[in-house]
This record gives sequence, structure tokens and C-alpha cells, in this order.
Amino acid sequence: MRTGSEPVTARSALRMRFWLTVWGLLWTSAGTVAFALSDHPGWAALCGALLLIVLVDMAVVLHHIHQGPHYQPGPDIPPYEPVRNRPRPPGGPRPGG
Repeated sequence: MRTGSEPVTARSALRMRFWLTVWGLLWTSAGTVAFALSDHPGWAALCGALLLIVLVDMAVVLHHIHQGPHYQPGPDIPPYEPVRNRPRPPGGPRPGG
């Protein structure tokens, strides 16, 4: 819902989120390998589970990046006004009660 208070030059943080997932991918894969080699299977499994979460997040981010920009109304489009005087259905709840 557009309120009219959005910044005119607002941009998505998808590229930053992508690079953060790359960072997480490096750390979780290194942790999985390090804990597996040092005979700590519980910690290796935990890092492996986090690795799967990071991979899913990366897939979602890449999907959104490849979708491209979506239409957003420009500054010449007025914000939507909320409906205030909506007729109450008969027998419906009273406002405030």
C-alpha cells in the first residue's frame, strides 16, 4: 500500500543481501568442513543445516534479482486514502465495541 511517505529514490537491498549470503555460504561451508574434520558431528550438522538455509536464501535472492524491477507508481501518483466512512452492514459489529 502506497502512503506517499516513501523516498523518491528508494532502492532494494537485494545486492547487499546477495553478498551477505555469499559471506554466510563461505562461513557455513568452512564450519561444516572444519567441524567434520575435527570429529564434532553435532556442530558439523548444525553448520550443514545453516548452509542449506543460506543456499535457499541465495536462491530466493537470485530469483528476485532476475525478476527485475517491478512497476512502482511515481511521485505524480497521489497516495491512497483510507476508506473512512464505510457503511456498516446491518447487524454487524459496532465500531469501537
